[in-house]
Amino acid sequence: MKQRPFTPVAPRPAGETLRRAISELILDQRLSAREISVQAHLMVKEVYGHLEHIRHSLHAVGSYLEVTPAECRSCGFVFSKRDRLTPPGKCPLCRSETIIEPLFAIRRGKELRP
Repeated sequence: MKQRPFTPVAPRPAGETLRRAISELILDQRLSAREISVQAHLMVKEVYGHLEHIRHSLHAVGSYLEVTPAECRSCGFVFSKRDRLTPPGKCPLCRSETIIEPLFAIRRGKELRP
């Protein structure tokens, strides 16, 4: 198996934390956890923990984390009542495992959630 040549990643500037970088990525832009992980150079599993922390800390500044719920590709079931940020494993209706990932965005202001 061939190994890819090592390409070093530029370090983050001083004062810029990983969560701040993730917050800037999803500010007024919807991205899935997979897209965030690629742009932030993280594993997907780590992104969910950071998003949970970001969700709690946004209330202090009057913003909120908007979550577009996951959806089943087979039957179209929308997981709208799900509080967890991770995608579900199976659809409760058709038992399909083909789930469209939830999308995340930060919305500013004192807007009420729909």
